[in-house]
Amino acid sequence: MNTIGRQIHELDTPFLWVDLEIMERNIQLLADFFSFVGVDWRPHTKGIKVPAIAHKAIEAGAIGVTCAKLSEAEVMAYAGIKDILIANQIVGSQKIQRLANLCRQVDVKIAVDNELNIAELGKIATQFNTEINVLVEVNTGMDRAGVPPGTETVRMSQLIMETAGLCYKGLMAWEGHAVGIEDPQLKKRTVETAVSILEETTVMCRDGGLPVEIVSGGGSGTYKITSHLSGITEIQAGGALFCDMSYQKWGVDTQPSIFVRSLVTSRPNPKRIIFDAGFKALPAWGERMPTPIGMPGFESFKASAEHGVVTLSSPENKIQIGETFDFMLGYGDSTVFLHDILYGVRQNVVEVSWLIHGRGKTH
Repeated sequence: MNTIGRQIHELDTPFLWVDLEIMERNIQLLADFFSFVGVDWRPHTKGIKVPAIAHKAIEAGAIGVTCAKLSEAEVMAYAGIKDILIANQIVGSQKIQRLANLCRQVDVKIAVDNELNIAELGKIATQFNTEINVLVEVNTGMDRAGVPPGTETVRMSQLIMETAGLCYKGLMAWEGHAVGIEDPQLKKRTVETAVSILEETTVMCRDGGLPVEIVSGGGSGTYKITSHLSGITEIQAGGALFCDMSYQKWGVDTQPSIFVRSLVTSRPNPKRIIFDAGFKALPAWGERMPTPIGMPGFESFKASAEHGVVTLSSPENKIQIGETFDFMLGYGDSTVFLHDILYGVRQNVVEVSWLIHGRGKTH
């Protein structure tokens, strides 16, 4: 069925949709912010998944995109995006060979934190007669991946400079351990500490003669702090384009633009409403639960595979089966990839129907 031009209420539930006017305002707000503070914007697409939306960000001023996986980068590259950072390690000969081929097509950069990986990257890049752009990932407190800051990062950077087939581009870090801190001052201090560690390490690298061109970091939950701090050249905030319940909790200034519309299928009792969107369409994992818009007395949402269960704080009998509600997503990164199509809606009319090309790209 051709959905373009149809009213949104004509679509079958459950479905994922984005309010184009709100999303476009979000994109412009972010682009204007980063332009004003004088830092490059490289939005992360791990939760966006749609190349056309990445292109909208680039048209507004973003320099390129960030991806989580090589397969996501391939999707973005084949859709015409030319500047891509894979903020992750690419390990194993099979993936590195794909990466080497991709480097022939676009400007792609990756993160490294291991000598064995550096050696294999250089070896395969040389065999493929290409060059792989590399950033050293620095652990500034998140304690996930990354090289210890300071002398170890300098040593790893120097090793990259000495490795044929690799091009050293700089450093990357993510102060993700600060995102969920609710106290504003504590959050600010935590971000400042992490970024200062990264800046000190950057200075050490440059003092050692290393050409640090890029210092990448920040995300939607920290960009308002990180962008103002010395040393950062680009920010990876992407989830704020859509926004959701989690990003609102993390202090994002943009407005929620993405929703799942779901149908009431059962009213077992006056305090319980059953919807046709379970965790296969509307997961309730993470810090914040999906929330129905305009539902009085909403208390909680829980999901099984095919059922979404809303509990009300007091009895209610007006809502009947067959009615629909839009849910604000609990966390877009765990929701968008579940769907095949994202409907772009303007003033209740479907303007565009995007295939979610980045879904399932886990390798």
